[in-house]
Amino acid sequence: MKQILFALTIFLCGSLSAHYSLSSDTFKPKEVYHSEDLVIIQISENAFVHTSFLQTNDFGKVPCNGLIIRDSKEVLVFDTPTNNPSSEALIQFIQKKLQCKINAIVPTHFHEDCLGGLAAFHEHNIPSYANMRTIELTKANQIISPRNGFKDSVQLNLGKTFAKVTFFGEGHTKDNVVAYFPQEKILFGGCLIKELNATKGYLGDANVGEWSNTVEQIKKAYPNVQLVIPGHGKIGGNALMDYTITLFKN
Repeated sequence: MKQILFALTIFLCGSLSAHYSLSSDTFKPKEVYHSEDLVIIQISENAFVHTSFLQTNDFGKVPCNGLIIRDSKEVLVFDTPTNNPSSEALIQFIQKKLQCKINAIVPTHFHEDCLGGLAAFHEHNIPSYANMRTIELTKANQIISPRNGFKDSVQLNLGKTFAKVTFFGEGHTKDNVVAYFPQEKILFGGCLIKELNATKGYLGDANVGEWSNTVEQIKKAYPNVQLVIPGHGKIGGNALMDYTITLFKN
C-alpha cells in the first residue's frame, strides 16, 4: 500500500510539472497527509488537493479529487471524500493540522465521489451548499442532501477572500458546478473537466451534446486561470479545458 500511495503522490505532483509551467519561485507541491484511503497534497500556499478512492464496476478503484482552499484560518472544501471515514480524517486534518475552521463543504454534483462523505461534515455541523439541481437529484435518488441550495451561483467567504461557485451548464451531469478561487487563480472543475488524455468516462447522467459548450463558457469566464483540478487524475492548466472541449466535440 505504501508503494501505491507513493506512486499516487508522484502521479499528482508530477502532473504539475507536466501540464503547468512552474517557475523557480512557484510553490512546489508536497504531500502533507496520507493513509490507505486518503491522500492530501498541498499544491499552492493556500490550496490542497484531497484524493480518496471509489470502487466502481466499470473502472475499478478510481482516485477522486477534491479541493481545500484556505485564508486566515478558515477553509472551504469542494467535494467530500468518497465515504464518511475518509471525510472524518479530512476534517480532523483541517481542524488539528491546519488549525482552521471549515466554513462550508460544497459537493459539485450529486454522484458518490462528490458527496459520499457528506454525513461526516453534517455531524460536525459544517454548513453544506449545493446547486438546487443537486439537491433535487439527491432527493430523487434517496441519498443524503446538502442543506443549503443556490440557483446559479454563490459567493462563499473565507478569511478576507472568497470563492465563487457557478453552474455554467450541463455536461457530466445536469447539476455540475465549478468553483473558482481568484486569490490563487485556481479552478476546481470536478468531473466536468477531464485530465489530459482521459476517456469520456461514465456518461450515464451526462449531456454529451452540451458538455463542450459548458466548458467553453467556463474558459471565457475565467481567462486568468493558472491551475485546474479535474475530478479524477492529474491537475494542470488551461490545457485541461481545451482537451475537454475537444473530447466532447468529437
